[in-house]
Amino acid sequence: MKKSAKKIEPPKAPPETLKGWQQIAGFLGEPQSVVQRWASDGMPVRKQGRYVETTPEELNAWLGKESGKPVHVATENTDLTAELKRGLSFVRTAKHSDGTGSKKAKRG
Repeated sequence: MKKSAKKIEPPKAPPETLKGWQQIAGFLGEPQSVVQRWASDGMPVRKQGRYVETTPEELNAWLGKESGKPVHVATENTDLTAELKRGLSFVRTAKHSDGTGSKKAKRG
């Protein structure tokens, strides 16, 4: 008897729509109770019958608005190099706009 080779499946892309508290909580990495509390405080979710749904893009935009900084939840398929570059660009821009750039203080 020959053993059949296992198929290696590519990583699953995150769904375009997150359906139900379990999927939303899993995406955010938080317990369902926390996610439900956030929804009552304004996190974007829509009721679809007895379920709720939202998209990763809506959640990332909401998280960024709440924190005052750009936020992106990383998944298995996220290009971490691109996200690092985006984050560094934001930090550099923020430093230059608030006057805390790399200029050394004068000693006197």
